[in-house]
Amino acid sequence: MPLILKNVDKLDDVWVVYLSQYFDFYFHRCFIFHDPILHPTTPLIMSAEENKDEDLLDYEENEDAAAEPTETTGEKKDVQGSYVSIHSSGFRDFLLKPELMKAIVDCGFEHPSQVQHECIPQAIQQTDVICQAKSGMGKTAVFVISTLQQLEPVDGECHILVMCHTRELAIQIKKEFERFTKYLPKVKTACFFGGVPMDADVKTIKEAQPHVVVGTPGRIKALVCRKEELKLDNLKHFVLDECDKMLETTDMRKDVQDIFIRSPHEKQVMMFSATLSADVRPICKKFMQNPMEIYVDDDTKLTLHGLRQHYCKLEEKDKNRKLFDLLDELDFNQVCIFVKGVKRCKLLHELLVDQQFPATCMYGGLKQDERTKRFEDFKTFKSRVLVSTDLMGRGIDVERVNIVINYDMPEAETAQGLSVTGASDTYLHRVARAGRFGTKGLAISFVSTEADAEVLNSVQSRFVVNISEMPDEIESTAYKTDE
Repeated sequence: MPLILKNVDKLDDVWVVYLSQYFDFYFHRCFIFHDPILHPTTPLIMSAEENKDEDLLDYEENEDAAAEPTETTGEKKDVQGSYVSIHSSGFRDFLLKPELMKAIVDCGFEHPSQVQHECIPQAIQQTDVICQAKSGMGKTAVFVISTLQQLEPVDGECHILVMCHTRELAIQIKKEFERFTKYLPKVKTACFFGGVPMDADVKTIKEAQPHVVVGTPGRIKALVCRKEELKLDNLKHFVLDECDKMLETTDMRKDVQDIFIRSPHEKQVMMFSATLSADVRPICKKFMQNPMEIYVDDDTKLTLHGLRQHYCKLEEKDKNRKLFDLLDELDFNQVCIFVKGVKRCKLLHELLVDQQFPATCMYGGLKQDERTKRFEDFKTFKSRVLVSTDLMGRGIDVERVNIVINYDMPEAETAQGLSVTGASDTYLHRVARAGRFGTKGLAISFVSTEADAEVLNSVQSRFVVNISEMPDEIESTAYKTDE
């Protein structure tokens, strides 16, 4: 489909290209390769000597797909497995607000990851998005940047609603919004979740009048439907992070639906997760209108290539001794240790503290103040070892974590009827706390039962990853990124 540009004699006029659905294609042609369509003075045929002197950019042959045009709606994309930066483009190419761009530069971001490169230009155009991409590749930045780019704050109106399944993830997302609104002082953000008095949330709504609301479905539903304090009449963007976790269970899905129908029909809907089963995808699409779809249909593309994975076969009674040996031997920045229950979480934490390890623990039964404090202590490096249930297994981004230990493997059968596939999904989310955004990491799993071995075999066959027995010695350069 030809694109006609008129009066292309000034650089400002060329930005019209951005408004077209073929932004990437024309941008690269016109400004990187000097396309003769817009530059008629460029010779179509160069002499042999000129050609000899011309240095070509060193692009990989398999990166040709990055220059292909992108449809704006109704598109299903098979995203490549290697999520490296797209060095031929930067965040500046998205033509973001100067205040937003300045905040991005302050964060040290230069080049978008592949999922950001694919999604942000389309999301900025108000396209509904379903995005599946491996953990640690910047999915949060996609919806934070794209919604803030479109935001025109009006006092007393909530324009952006983001929901996720845990309080800690809600806090983390709120902090991301605060980070990117550093130079947008008029934008107000609030976070609502259970465990704190409802009256405090009502007071925040009335006094702060937030434009951006982040929270968990239960508390948001209470504020929207029961208390009717949070008004969604002017909502522009409805976002679900870790959407499969919220939509696969009936109770949480009902909460999401009840909130959704209280919002305007005309709004942008975006959903994100690293794992989106074939059963969940149709449910996601019921909330949307002609969405752009990015799926990883090949499970082998979900593994993090900088993450080294091993297992230790041992008896249950030997787990503690082996864990202490590993923590003594390995050169770690921070470690996440996952267990299968609250009681085991508490006991293991006590043992680690007795052994003088700088440890903390997280589980669902903690009081909210203590839970928030422990989470912040770990994120700010005051604690270096975290023992947790699967509460911290999804979405949590702590950049210094370079080792994950599965003290207990995810269970294949629970009261909720979790399958081996579900257990392998849980494994994938857990180990992705290390090796995020192209960094190195190490995952070690303790295998003590036949059920543990079954889950490990499922992970290896499904994701086509080799999880070998842990060697006697591992060089720190294999799992620790140079600083």
